[in-house]
Amino acid sequence: MHCEAPHPEALYPATSNGTVNHRILESGPAAAPPVNTHDILAQVMERLRGQKAQSCKEGRRWKTFNQIDGETPQTRTLSLATPRTLPPAVPSTLPPAPPSTLPPAPPSTLPPAAPSSRLWTTECDGTVELRMSESGTGAVAPITVHEMFTRTVDKFGDETALAWKEGEEWRKLPYKEYYEQCRAAAKSFLKLGLERYHGVGILGFNSTEWFIADFGAIFAGGFGVGIYTTNSPEACHYVADNCKANILVVENHKQLQKILEVQDQLPHLKAIVQYKDELKEARPNVYTWAEFMQLGKEVPDAQLDDIIASQKPNQCCTLIYTSGTTGQPKGVMLSHDNLTWLGKTTADYAEITDSEVVVSYLPLSHIAAQMCDMWLMLACGGSTYFAQPDALKGSLGTTLKEVRPTSFVGVPRVWEKMQEGIKAASAKGPTMRKKVGAWARRVGLQTNLNKMHGTAPSEAPVNYRLAKKVVFQKVRKALGLDRCTKCFTGAAPITKETLEFFLSLDIPLIELYGMSESSGPHTISLEHIFRLTSCGKTIPGCKTKIFNPDNNGDGEICMWGRHVFMGYLNMPDKTADALDAEGWLHSGDLGKQDADDFLFITGRIKELIITAGGENIPPVPIEDALKEAVPLISNAMLIGDQRKFLSMLLTIKCQLHPDTGAPLDELTEEAVKFCRRLGSSATQVSDIAGGKDRAVNAAIQDGINHTNERATSNAQRVQKWVVLERDFTLPGGELGPTMKLKRPVVLKMYKEQIENFYKDIQTTTNPMNIVLQD
Repeated sequence: MHCEAPHPEALYPATSNGTVNHRILESGPAAAPPVNTHDILAQVMERLRGQKAQSCKEGRRWKTFNQIDGETPQTRTLSLATPRTLPPAVPSTLPPAPPSTLPPAPPSTLPPAAPSSRLWTTECDGTVELRMSESGTGAVAPITVHEMFTRTVDKFGDETALAWKEGEEWRKLPYKEYYEQCRAAAKSFLKLGLERYHGVGILGFNSTEWFIADFGAIFAGGFGVGIYTTNSPEACHYVADNCKANILVVENHKQLQKILEVQDQLPHLKAIVQYKDELKEARPNVYTWAEFMQLGKEVPDAQLDDIIASQKPNQCCTLIYTSGTTGQPKGVMLSHDNLTWLGKTTADYAEITDSEVVVSYLPLSHIAAQMCDMWLMLACGGSTYFAQPDALKGSLGTTLKEVRPTSFVGVPRVWEKMQEGIKAASAKGPTMRKKVGAWARRVGLQTNLNKMHGTAPSEAPVNYRLAKKVVFQKVRKALGLDRCTKCFTGAAPITKETLEFFLSLDIPLIELYGMSESSGPHTISLEHIFRLTSCGKTIPGCKTKIFNPDNNGDGEICMWGRHVFMGYLNMPDKTADALDAEGWLHSGDLGKQDADDFLFITGRIKELIITAGGENIPPVPIEDALKEAVPLISNAMLIGDQRKFLSMLLTIKCQLHPDTGAPLDELTEEAVKFCRRLGSSATQVSDIAGGKDRAVNAAIQDGINHTNERATSNAQRVQKWVVLERDFTLPGGELGPTMKLKRPVVLKMYKEQIENFYKDIQTTTNPMNIVLQD
């Protein structure tokens, strides 16, 4: 039986089965032909085949399932093989609507982002909805990397962008030439066959070529992908394969060999570029930097400009690979807006200007170095000077004294090394100089603590001004920090003792906190707004939430803002673990905020030790307390997960091989002096390891006892410990690129020693609970 729909007689129905006259305009979106819901569903299913369709909440996470590629309860699979003809609307007999008398709408001010309704994606060509605010910093119009670059060139074209040392002279590159070289690199990448949304892997120490390759890759529509120089060939293969790298840029022959070893396993690889030294042998599709920069000369500017014009702020431009301390490295997808917005916002908040000068030496494959050396400087028009490749082996001090940076970023281990050097130099001085230094440090610490609490007088005290002239200025000059107004520390925990040491020398260390997934910093301390051991306050335009806090206010730190990453490349499950249903980034770190909104990090969820008795214990505070009590200790790692009691692995401060960075048996000068004060004659780690030196053992046990006295429960007391034969280092694999302890690696490497702690029989311990090694 055929039924006809009744003709509508109004713009609203009078009955439940009535029809209405469509409010269709002559042009624009409202002129599109009407469709029914079945056809909308069919179109959506065709476009989103294989994507997540429905979700249900389990705890704080949302679990999603696919309703398109397979049937689910109470659903049916629609056949999409034959396109459907859209039915016409029921005809209306009503006259057309009268012309509007309203003024025309103003031009749209929406950002030029690609359409997207999702806060995350794991697809290389995906887009995300930007976390825009209605007003303030978070409402600033989004821009692409290229647009930020050209704006900086327009303002600071003749100013120094990059500087590097050749022989005894510093060579400088102004922003105009920097930009042109990035374009030249982009055209050469296109000539070599760089495809859209494919990676350009960069494996080497910080350099002008590193920066140009990274920006060139972004301009050409690819991804800039840093690879840690310490990576094995297998680890390099993982990153290059995961990002489908078309080109790999390597520093020298050593790094080239890693790639040549695995190139047959990289199906997307088309070319390799070596940017330092001459090639030792000619190979197909392997180029020197000079050859590479000439390749794109014939590529039309219009071809590159079209690619640049097609880029949107909410598309991916950079991949930062996690260090893989808890599993396979994850490719953190950062958008144009992530980097340009956070770079500009952080520069404004931290008062970083075009006169800023920084020294680049930390690994650029890490977001901390990239944000500070590349994005902040590009945002403000500052200058980046490149350190020597052996910076962390001793040459950094020389570079600092030559460059005299206005801002300096150091991971905690760098500041600790400086602290050790200052103490060693001070110990060699005459008695009167030591007394003056001690007096100045007392004055400096008290004055700066008063500043921190807001109780300092409007005019600096006379004793502080005298201490500054006699001691503080000389220390800064000796370190190369006499022009430095911002000394940052981050990427790993730093002890209160180190913070107070530099504060006493009138060098406040500005702590910041963030992660790859937040594109860099989320909170920052300022010279006039800080608290000891706090990571500062949330950057404007961002939000912090403490998830599921306990009675002490400690909970998981969650972040929101335009700096939150797009997702992990090709890892939807891992992405869903990091981002909750509302789009909050769950950091995995434990922390709390005080009444003034200063953030304090108290631990890491994945590092939490859960004893056999079920007590949750954050290891870092206990480890730091022992290192502060016993300055001889270099690294401490608490053990006790699913165990009946806590134990600890300890290492002693020793000298490092100048070329490899591997730990040597010889103690540091500071460690030798500490031993002498104890009455120990030890000069090597082997004199102490395994409980050989009674004086040192007693000092360590006193430190353990002191730490245990501060424990809030018996379960948090350390009952056994052992001094290992070698220190934890980056070459040894126990530390990551930012000197963070790789706990899973250490657990595996020292499994035998750990098991000895918990043997009920056949374990010989002395009254001080030292496990004696055979």
